[in-house]
Amino acid sequence: MTGIDRRSFLRYTAAAGAGVLLSPLAAQGKEQGSKKRSSSNELNVALIGAGAQGQVLLSSCLKMPEIRFKAVCDIWEEYNLKRAYRLLLKYGHQLNAYIDYHEMLAREKDLDAVIIATPDFWHSAQTVDCLNAGLHVYCEKEMSNSLEGARKMVLAARRTGKLLQIGHQRRSNPRYIHCYDKLIREAKILGRITTVNGQWNRSVQPDSGWPKGLAIHPSILQKYGFRSMEEYRNWRWYRHLGGGPIVDLGSHQIDIYNWFLEGPPKSVMASGGTDYYDRRTHQWYDTVLATYEYETQRGAVRAFYQTITTNSNQGYFETFMGDQGTLQISESGSRGGVYREPNAPEWDRWISLGYLKAPAAEPKKAASDAVLDVRETLAPPQHEIPVKFNDPYHKPHLENFFNAVRGTEKLNCPGDVGYETAVTVLKVNQAVAAGTRMTFDRNEFRI
Repeated sequence: MTGIDRRSFLRYTAAAGAGVLLSPLAAQGKEQGSKKRSSSNELNVALIGAGAQGQVLLSSCLKMPEIRFKAVCDIWEEYNLKRAYRLLLKYGHQLNAYIDYHEMLAREKDLDAVIIATPDFWHSAQTVDCLNAGLHVYCEKEMSNSLEGARKMVLAARRTGKLLQIGHQRRSNPRYIHCYDKLIREAKILGRITTVNGQWNRSVQPDSGWPKGLAIHPSILQKYGFRSMEEYRNWRWYRHLGGGPIVDLGSHQIDIYNWFLEGPPKSVMASGGTDYYDRRTHQWYDTVLATYEYETQRGAVRAFYQTITTNSNQGYFETFMGDQGTLQISESGSRGGVYREPNAPEWDRWISLGYLKAPAAEPKKAASDAVLDVRETLAPPQHEIPVKFNDPYHKPHLENFFNAVRGTEKLNCPGDVGYETAVTVLKVNQAVAAGTRMTFDRNEFRI
């Protein structure tokens, strides 16, 4: 593939103009498509959207031996598409490359599943079309930038009987699963949870650019919903394309709030604004502070969440606080721990069962003659979460999806769960705009 030029790489369909480009192997036609699989566990997969997130998912999939990519699709032919196509060829995948996903669905007849990693506003149409084509779908979060689009996805999955996994990858992270199953549900180690605190803070970042001379032609951009290359590269900031940082970042963690508290909230208050960036190009809020109120079986819980894009202090994490302990957890495997309140029952049993690791050393005692200010307390020792996780963050969630397709597992984040999170998160932007507390109707979370 060294030195390949545009003419030898691209072979357009006459009707679509910019629809499909075929690999050199495509000439084999039916012979390639009918080639027997090496095992019953082997799955034929396509990727729609080979940008930054698509590359992350692709890298995880390349670590799975029985996943065979048969197609890749992206509208940025000169950059994303070529890069992904060449990478897959390098790893021995026999595949075709496409610009238009409709062409891909029309031509590829041997697919089992599709991974969708395109901008949010495309998720609904692409997911519904893939489900209607008889394919199982792994769709990145947010399901859609509208609840109407998200509903269509869930209904299409129900109608076709195909699987729909939403990309809230923490749902398959073994550390999160351990904390929910063992610490919260079984041991109830935190006691009554009263407060949740979470954040995702990021440093100031320049808008994304693109290699000189490799811009997408304006006619292609317009065909796929973008008014300019700037809009295409920075779609998350535009109201008709994405949902801003509270959706792009906060959705991952607010999903954990619903999961660990075992239900959606009953209200949300939020404050936010475009306080730093140029509002002409950053239409969504660059800073959002939100407070949810949950009503659980054990009482009320207030859950605070913040996302800012002007400072990276303390990065991202979620903290669950109860009257007997605190759990802090993050997708970053180097962060997290459990802390016992001084008056809580001892945790020896849970340590012996392997649910926790005992602190390395006892905290230093205050000297007998020291006087501790009544406003001060000694920090409790940290108990470690006894689960190590060093794989790429998305790998377990993709594996769960593929194993569900094979019939050996159940989905960890099916469409109904993803929809519940979408309702929870999209309401934040509405609350900011309304400037008032907004309540949820229980029926909002059901389809």
